[in-house]
Amino acid sequence: MGLDFHEIAGQTPLDEDEKDDLLISTITTRRELDEFEQLNNDKAREWLRRKKLTRVDVIVESFVRELHRRMFDEVWKWAGEFRRSNKNIGVDKNEISIELKKLLDDTQFWIEKSTFLPDEIAVRFSHRIVSIHCFSNGNGRHSRLIADIMVDHVFNRPIFTWGSTNLVSTGEARATYLAALHQADEGDIAALVAFARA
Repeated sequence: MGLDFHEIAGQTPLDEDEKDDLLISTITTRRELDEFEQLNNDKAREWLRRKKLTRVDVIVESFVRELHRRMFDEVWKWAGEFRRSNKNIGVDKNEISIELKKLLDDTQFWIEKSTFLPDEIAVRFSHRIVSIHCFSNGNGRHSRLIADIMVDHVFNRPIFTWGSTNLVSTGEARATYLAALHQADEGDIAALVAFARA
């Protein structure tokens, strides 16, 4: 297809075969892609508003995949499918299911044992699922939304603000978010937990 979406800092480039799975042939720029993905994401949020979810519903692979599918199914053929190529971030494509299962099990343990406060559990989940990088695109947005679902439906707390801005585009909030992610990569989750409520 030859599309060049000019990824910004923190975005994972798509392979050409992944770009070929774009469902909307009129999209030619990153801005157009972001707009269509945002519309699709808004529909996923509307679907969620009608759901009453529990921990049993949320912290399972089927929900992780279904949420991604709902967020991107009008834009990408591979929505909800684990990536089939390796990226500059994330585990090997053949280890995605294994690492996700470990994360889901760890999260259940954290909740059952109150290992961390609720906000920290949700943010740790969000950070770690991004590091696994389950999908070809949309991992950050997916991870933030699933963290929101977790604090809302599992812990009965207000959803996160995530800097109260669009983190897909460049700007100060995105730079702060990426810096907090890098700190979390080094084992210090505090800045990311704080940013989630900023």
